Amino acid sequence: MTIMERARDLLQVRPARQAINRQIREMAAQVALAAPEPVDGKAVISFNASTRITGLSLNAAFALLTGWSLRLQGVRVVHFVCQQGMAQCVLGTRTDDVLREPPCKQCLKQSEAIYAQSEVAGLDYRPDAGLAAQVSALSLAALQSFTHEEIPLGALCLPSMRWILRRHHLVDDEPTAHLYRNYILSAWSIAQEFEQLLRDVDPLAVMVFNGMQFPEATARWVARQRGIPVYSHEVGLAPASAFFTSGEATAYPVEIPADFQLTPEMDRKLDAYLSKRFKGDFSMAGVQFWPEMSGLDQDFIEKLGNFEQVVPVFTNVIFDTSQPHANVVFEDMFVWLDEVLRIAEKHPETLFVIRAHPDESRPGKASRESVADWAARNRVADRPNVDFVPPEVYFSSYEMIQRSKFVMIYNSTIGMEAAIMGAPVLSAGKARFTQLDTVYFPRTREAYLDQLEAFLNADAVQAQPGHSVNARRFLYYQLYRTSLPFGDYLEPDGIWPGFVRLKAFGQPDLLPENSETMRVISQGLLGGEPFLMPRDF
Repeated sequence: MTIMERARDLLQVRPARQAINRQIREMAAQVALAAPEPVDGKAVISFNASTRITGLSLNAAFALLTGWSLRLQGVRVVHFVCQQGMAQCVLGTRTDDVLREPPCKQCLKQSEAIYAQSEVAGLDYRPDAGLAAQVSALSLAALQSFTHEEIPLGALCLPSMRWILRRHHLVDDEPTAHLYRNYILSAWSIAQEFEQLLRDVDPLAVMVFNGMQFPEATARWVARQRGIPVYSHEVGLAPASAFFTSGEATAYPVEIPADFQLTPEMDRKLDAYLSKRFKGDFSMAGVQFWPEMSGLDQDFIEKLGNFEQVVPVFTNVIFDTSQPHANVVFEDMFVWLDEVLRIAEKHPETLFVIRAHPDESRPGKASRESVADWAARNRVADRPNVDFVPPEVYFSSYEMIQRSKFVMIYNSTIGMEAAIMGAPVLSAGKARFTQLDTVYFPRTREAYLDQLEAFLNADAVQAQPGHSVNARRFLYYQLYRTSLPFGDYLEPDGIWPGFVRLKAFGQPDLLPENSETMRVISQGLLGGEPFLMPRDF
């Protein structure tokens, strides 16, 4: 931290954080005063060790508010809280120095505020010298498949390794192996501690953040082995909203009834949203991906005229937690991109425009295995019919879609938007919207390549009649049914994107009879009901 950054922290950030934590403590006191004695046999365990270190992130706020609401209903809520309980944690890992110990002091201080006057079960670290000796001799490949006492610790930790190191293919060196060993040792300790907590509390349900980062993934695995329902939450598509599910939160499973169709009023509501989105005016998890959006420049338009057809190729962020769900046809996105280049060589009449995801270069979260690096390594700039658009170039993808013969994606949301626009879309990965018939999605590599060749050789390509309709149905459902709004309780904290503070509200506002969001979540966690807002909400 530079002198200027330290001064800003002292003069601006720290007082703001202190004010936010005072708000939390004041509301916690209201909840503690109003909450009835817990009903016997009615308990929920909440665990979210990977949502923040300092401050109140969106997902930390979702868990906090949900816990308060349940307590006001007479439910015992036990927060499983890290108290220096890992050799290394995900958010505490420094990618430039993986050997550095996590910043536990800051995290513990923030936890004191967030869990004020709540029941806390501490997560302490249990060193295991025998296990440490066992994993110390393992190669990186062996660590990835490592199992200990039937717990697939290597597989549980792999998504976290990829996410924090910002790459899919891990570098086989000692710092990476050291970090992986620490994650595995930490996961094993968590498994033992959480197993004991389950025996002590015997909960109705467990609620975790995300379910992919290794602390929560381990707890989820242990609870499911005991037959205890586990629900995970992530940010929803709508602003300040949460997505809760009994499935994989990062896959966003959505069961849309076959008879669900948009009414004229729903269509108008969705059109108003799309009008802003097509201008780049939207955010996800409090992050604005498009600070600006421009039209296609004249040079690019002239280049298009040199080819018979143009096909945009939209990529994703390789370390994103959606990728394990996406990799069902190809081993990973780069294997697919390699195939795209081979196809491009056979089709000089086609301009392939490969676009990097805007999040690939996000400050503080930039990919270390990027499409930009792949493009440089494969000398894409030297290929006459392949154009690479880096992540920091903000020209309109929607305008390019309108000029395309068809659209290629891996699993990016732009595929759903292109389908809504009426464009034919060929998906190489499983996406949240492929749950419905929204795009062309061949289920094998051979079928995919055959379909791609057929599209390139056809005089014209048309989307299936139902693709646009189903894409609209899916997007509406995701925005207004599965996205549970928390806007009555939260607003941006003005310090960091994705972090929030409490609005002014009273503890009665957290009761299910006064909040549709809390009613839906309570019925889901306690009764296994779908986490869906009502149609007329």
